[in-house]
Amino acid sequence: MAVDTQTVEKLAELARIAISKQTIEEVSNRLGDVLQLVDQLQAVNTDGIAPMAHPLDEIQVLRADKITESNNRKDFLELAPQTEDGLYLVPKVID
Repeated sequence: MAVDTQTVEKLAELARIAISKQTIEEVSNRLGDVLQLVDQLQAVNTDGIAPMAHPLDEIQVLRADKITESNNRKDFLELAPQTEDGLYLVPKVID
């Protein structure tokens, strides 16, 4: 499917994109190539193929959701220069 220069100019105006007169022809050709690819993809027979939510659904194995480390909060708070009520105190950097 060919895209004429008037269509490219109209699309550029709608998208608020500045396209120079020198590149309109190149953009027109590239858009035509993209639309040809879409036409090729649409022509593929997909009968009998189940849709997938994600291409890795079948092979991606997730780890079990369980706690593997102990709570070290008290240890980390002891290392901090200043704390108050279990929170880290930091110097003010914005007035």
